[in-house]
Amino acid sequence: MSSTTSKPLGGGSTSLKNASSSASTSAVKKEKIPLSTHLLAGGVAGLAEALACHPLDTIKVRMQLSKSRKLKGLKPLGFFATGRQIAARETPLGLYKGLGAVISGIVPKMAIRFASFETYKGWLTGPDGKINPSGTFLAGLGAGATEAIAVVTPMEVIKIRLQAQQHSLADPLDIPRYRNAAHAAFTIVREEGLLTLYRGVSLTALRQATNQGVNFTAYQQFKKWSFDFQPQYKESGVLPSWQTMILGLVSGAMGPFSNAPIDTIKTRIQKASHVPGETAMSRLVKVTSDMFKNEGAKAFYKGITPRVLRVAPGQAIVFTVYERVKKMIDYAKGTNLGAEFDE
Repeated sequence: MSSTTSKPLGGGSTSLKNASSSASTSAVKKEKIPLSTHLLAGGVAGLAEALACHPLDTIKVRMQLSKSRKLKGLKPLGFFATGRQIAARETPLGLYKGLGAVISGIVPKMAIRFASFETYKGWLTGPDGKINPSGTFLAGLGAGATEAIAVVTPMEVIKIRLQAQQHSLADPLDIPRYRNAAHAAFTIVREEGLLTLYRGVSLTALRQATNQGVNFTAYQQFKKWSFDFQPQYKESGVLPSWQTMILGLVSGAMGPFSNAPIDTIKTRIQKASHVPGETAMSRLVKVTSDMFKNEGAKAFYKGITPRVLRVAPGQAIVFTVYERVKKMIDYAKGTNLGAEFDE
């Protein structure tokens, strides 16, 4: 009798244990993703984007800085012609000028972007745990402005100075003014002052804010629609990589069209050397008026093709890698939680 009753009791105990384990697992799954995960996943995603897309950024900067052909009455070089010219004159490695500055800044930039976005999104989430598109847009604006002030502005000043140098990497006697990112930073601070690294910070913040506001809002909305259309992916919360890439590509292309003039003016300002007595406002007015007067309205959209070609696939890579790394971190944490979570 006792042995007969012991089995159901044992079975009941096992059932309770399994139910407890299942509840614990469910609680773990619903647990809020820690900030460290966003920092790490964002950093890895940024590194992948930089390595894949930097040549397009170099071409964009050269196109935005080009003035001589217009002044000579010649048609400005297009995207492919600019790329061919850089590779021919400066070797293909010339397309990677400024990469050191980007890599040193891209990891903290992306980490700050995703971490701050999640933080601001948390502040703007309603009592029901949901956030509307306007809240997502505001969180994106905040994330873009945060990364611009913390990392992007000094990184871009250094990067643009390096990318603007038209020296051949194959000629050891062709010594540039800035040898690498560290030397450029040191030279700029020594000759022009520390604040030069923050030249164009307001325009950079405006560009990054609008970029990320549009980018995150579009991506989150596309992702929501994808889950609604494909409920089989809702439980895991992860879309297939090819879908994430497409969503990132489309959302990433929207930002550059919304703020191309801001980006071109910013690039011109950050490339120029310091002029004593010049204020940020006078510099902005001078660069803008000179561009309009000497090069026309089209000049404000210089480099839009390589910028879209760089930003759109860049965001596709960023979101895809971010989602994958985040999933890997969650899985790694899950496997280290103990035997009770092995089921």
